[in-house]
Amino acid sequence: MTHLPTEFPDFGLTPQQRRQAVRTHYYELPGMDGERGEIWCYTDRFCYRPSETVALHVSATASIFRLAITRDGCTEIKVFEKAGIAARWQDTPDQCSVEGCGWDASFEFRIGDDWPSGAYRITLEADGRDGKPIHCYHLFIVAPQPGKKPGRVLQVAATGTWLAYNTWGGSNHYEGITGANRDQYARMVSTQRPWCRGFVVLPKDAPRVPLEVAVPPKTVPRYPHMEWAFATGHSKKYASSGWASYDSHFLRFAERAGYGVDLASQHELHFSPEILDGYDCVAFVGHDEYWTWEMRDAVDAYVERGGYAARFAGNFMWQTRLEDDGRRQVCYKYKARAEDPAYRGGDVTRATNSWEAPEIGRPGAATFGLNATRGVYAGWGGCAPRGVRGFPVYRPEHWAFTGTGIYYGDVLGADSHIYGYEVDGLDFEIRGGLPYPTATSGAPDGLQVLAVGMASQVEESADVPLKDQFLGDEDGRFTAETLFGEPSDANLDKVKRGSGMIVNFPRGKGEVFHAGSCEWVAGLLRQDAMVECVTKNVLDRYLGKS
Repeated sequence: MTHLPTEFPDFGLTPQQRRQAVRTHYYELPGMDGERGEIWCYTDRFCYRPSETVALHVSATASIFRLAITRDGCTEIKVFEKAGIAARWQDTPDQCSVEGCGWDASFEFRIGDDWPSGAYRITLEADGRDGKPIHCYHLFIVAPQPGKKPGRVLQVAATGTWLAYNTWGGSNHYEGITGANRDQYARMVSTQRPWCRGFVVLPKDAPRVPLEVAVPPKTVPRYPHMEWAFATGHSKKYASSGWASYDSHFLRFAERAGYGVDLASQHELHFSPEILDGYDCVAFVGHDEYWTWEMRDAVDAYVERGGYAARFAGNFMWQTRLEDDGRRQVCYKYKARAEDPAYRGGDVTRATNSWEAPEIGRPGAATFGLNATRGVYAGWGGCAPRGVRGFPVYRPEHWAFTGTGIYYGDVLGADSHIYGYEVDGLDFEIRGGLPYPTATSGAPDGLQVLAVGMASQVEESADVPLKDQFLGDEDGRFTAETLFGEPSDANLDKVKRGSGMIVNFPRGKGEVFHAGSCEWVAGLLRQDAMVECVTKNVLDRYLGKS
């Protein structure tokens, strides 16, 4: 078993800086590196097909830069490099997070016909004003060509969530510099800006969100990932989303294990749902929180007609809308009922609220079997900080656990900490020692609950004052208002205790397996044999190999 340290890691911050790291809003913006100089870039789209042209938009203090493009998988493959490309500093609008940067294209290149589908890392390097190199990283996806792909998995990158958390330019769907006082989160965010630092590449020792500390009693909550980000100049949200923290670990594991994996962005689900037709198995992983109605339509139709959806991901929470041909994502979130035009003469079912809002009429469980509003936080802050680190197993005889040697009551993935930091669940009851969804849970017919852990929507401690809590009860009150009409104490009490589950159910001619935790990929990153075995069992069954 893992033996955890009893003290929080020290990143050289003062107590005041540690508080700043958590409580204040900091972000990447042009000019932030001062006299050293800097280079930034973005591509005109998230995803391309072979033979298409990529427009690279660059702003730099240097006059020339070097470019390298590498496919980022189990084995890294450099596919393109070029030096001596001209650059210049390009002015950036104050509200670029919302409007886009609007930079002119600096360089164009063609996707090779022989570039396999996957994630491609762009590395830009130039000379800083002090003579030392300056760098920038970006990422784009090469989607597969149309056609049947027997034996291959299509992984759909959680690009809606990447976009929601991207702090570059000052605003995302969490914090921001919008509004009259420049202190509001952005209801709309643009794809036309760089990725924030930490979304594309990370050092191996970058902390994940769930705590790797045996928290002593009465301890004020700490957030090592935010402290590390503050100390090292990374985005505050690097550990909450992005290729480097989440999606990459599944693709590398699958390729290492011998699976053929293709990659697409969520924009393909929205605009080109036929991309799913060539695959027996589609996988969703990591922190996968933001979806459009059309993306869900694509997955529901795919499963109904015989497809298999494997979701190793958590926090299926928000409906979004795409505007400007997909270049802008809209999500009013907590302010939806007050501000979203969908509530004022629009189609209220498309309101950018939680999927479980009754007026939307499409709870997350209808697609993936679980709801975010019945799950949420585990293993960080004051939300179950000493709770289970894996999934307590109730139905070990299920095919997903074949070959694991797991027993009833064992905890799957505890050593590799696969449970957290946000999880999805259902209202459930225990009968004869086994969990069953309640009649009002919204669970699809035939759903089996294989594993259940505890989660919380509030930080609640008699020993830690409210001023020292980062999460508090705001999310719990929002859920109470969403589900029951008002954020009263009585309604909060109905929702504050959540769960995280592994479930499996048939749908139409297809099937869904959902391990409802953001951190499942931590088990693949840390090469946890049991977690790898379950993942292979699901992929093999869904690819027709078992």
